[in-house]
Amino acid sequence: MSARITSKTLVSALRRRVEAAGGHAMVLTKGDEISGAVLLALANRGVVSGLRERGMAPDGSYRWVAAGPEDASDPQALSAYLERRRKFDPDIWVVEIDLDEPEAWLADFIGAE
Repeated sequence: MSARITSKTLVSALRRRVEAAGGHAMVLTKGDEISGAVLLALANRGVVSGLRERGMAPDGSYRWVAAGPEDASDPQALSAYLERRRKFDPDIWVVEIDLDEPEAWLADFIGAE
């Protein structure tokens, strides 16, 4: 069994790496520090283009998989989705990362699908 990074450590590392790449990362909701799910809102200049959630792949590795409403750039749809998720899972972390080409950056950070 391999060691698992805590959610708090992952979010902290993610924030530092985004800022080192010239972007900005902000925790919108803080979840469980040990095992809370992590949901990322990917933005470029304040416009959210999609949501990604850390999930486990069949081989046991973690990947960032698409989540959320079909049109994440719609503020009302995004807000409604995040509200539903928080009601279902109050331990979830929601982090907005804002930088140029956030999808490409995320793929380099820990893999994305």
